[in-house]
Amino acid sequence: MRIWEQVYNPVDNIWISAVIAAIPILFFILALTILKLKGYIAGFLSIVVAGIVAISVYNMPGLKVIAAAFYGIMAGLWPVASIVLAAIFLYKLTNKTGQFNVIRNSIASITEDQRLQVILVAFSFGAFLEGAAGFGAPVAITAAILVGMGFTPLKAAGLCLIANIAGGAFGAMGIPVTVPAQLTGLDGLEVGRYTALVLPALSIFIAFLLIFIVDGLKGLRQTFPAVLIAGVSFAVTQFIVLYFLGAALADVFAAIVSLVALAVFLRFWKPKEIYRIQKDDVQLTEQKTAYSLGQIVYAWLPFLFLTLFVTIFNLSFFKKLFLPGGALERLVLQFPIFDLHNEVIRKAPIVAEDTPYAAIFKLDLLSSTTTAIVLACILTIIVFKCSGGLITETATETIRELTAPILTICSVLAFAYICTYSGMSSTLGLAFASTGDAFPLFSPVLGWIGVFLTGSVVNSGSLFAPLQAVTAAQIGLAPQTMVSVNVMGGTMAKMISPQSVAVASAAVGLVGRESELFKFTIKYSLVLLVVIGVISWLIF
Repeated sequence: MRIWEQVYNPVDNIWISAVIAAIPILFFILALTILKLKGYIAGFLSIVVAGIVAISVYNMPGLKVIAAAFYGIMAGLWPVASIVLAAIFLYKLTNKTGQFNVIRNSIASITEDQRLQVILVAFSFGAFLEGAAGFGAPVAITAAILVGMGFTPLKAAGLCLIANIAGGAFGAMGIPVTVPAQLTGLDGLEVGRYTALVLPALSIFIAFLLIFIVDGLKGLRQTFPAVLIAGVSFAVTQFIVLYFLGAALADVFAAIVSLVALAVFLRFWKPKEIYRIQKDDVQLTEQKTAYSLGQIVYAWLPFLFLTLFVTIFNLSFFKKLFLPGGALERLVLQFPIFDLHNEVIRKAPIVAEDTPYAAIFKLDLLSSTTTAIVLACILTIIVFKCSGGLITETATETIRELTAPILTICSVLAFAYICTYSGMSSTLGLAFASTGDAFPLFSPVLGWIGVFLTGSVVNSGSLFAPLQAVTAAQIGLAPQTMVSVNVMGGTMAKMISPQSVAVASAAVGLVGRESELFKFTIKYSLVLLVVIGVISWLIF
């Protein structure tokens, strides 16, 4: 065993040390923006740069640098990448069996008013897909649906990118909250509760903003009761789930309640004027296709299975079975990372006293969110009677399409773990702590920059959550507050990240015109970022 103690001010000047510590991050930014490298290439090169700084400036042993990178890669594969793979596979099964068309058309048949269809599809259903899958799938799917309903490609893509704010912080079963919480040793439920103070209320505003973009003030007046029902039911449900269950189901439950509440309300109420983009819309006939309750429920079964299993897996009694002392504790495999676990010592002022830094990879094959989604996939295969050929085709297609995103996730987490275990993140946190009481005002900008560059709230958290947590502790705030602010600030950048814009453009046939879509969304992103900063400053 070779013990190594972290050093936070290696050149005896905290700001110069901070500049050096920022080199890997600045390189990552440069690689993405100026050099325009692919995400996983930029990530891998940043691993090398971070390793060089860790070894040459922070005197971190080379084997420990390699161990930290390996730990990050493993954390990227499980649970992050595994959740994405399972969720996208489930969606693709639904699509390939033809049941997704029933889902899509059943939503569209609820109302002929296309302003309210935006709420149903982009806001509520988009949040559902974000919660179940995330990673670009919700925007791509909902934007394509809106184009099919008659919206222009630019407006359809722009609306769906903006609507994604409602669920973007809790996508893919809450991993934008749980990953940075794990990275900083915090309770994911507590981090989620702080986001609940702001984001649910913001979701109501987003619902009205979508209507305003489609049809201005007239649209707001004519649809006000319906939009209020959709927004408030979404926000209240999201808050309750975040507070009591955690981030994993916040989007799924909120979206379902919002969809049901609006659908029921529209049975008894209609806007004074039915808004149609094209008065003689041939799609209208298709949208009126009648489905029996049985057909609709059957089509939704994959997502109902998913909701059921994820709910069970996130209930406290179930989780306790696998915790230390629980009846099924031995089914959770623990793998201490060689040459890293408890061999890195954190020092004051980052911690009150010298503390060994744990590094244990947890493989919870029978109790993770991934397992819950896999069970939903298995039941879907049985109920939909999927052939072996279809299963193989779907699995192959899913892996092929997600290879690059998974490589990006793993490389960014490896880079982040090197920065964390070497002490570089702590150096930056100590430097930022000098901003004192003003730090909460600027804290969301870090998350916003991270998502703009990486396209993922998860990756942004991996990069900046340790910095946020350390800085919060240094200025007397609970670390959970600034980690949650990082999530919230990052969510405001999802609509303008190059990755998101590229996905939305490809989905609606705007390839080559990404700059138009960026101009459509940038003003909303900046305004909402300022709002998050001010709120963070006032309440934290």
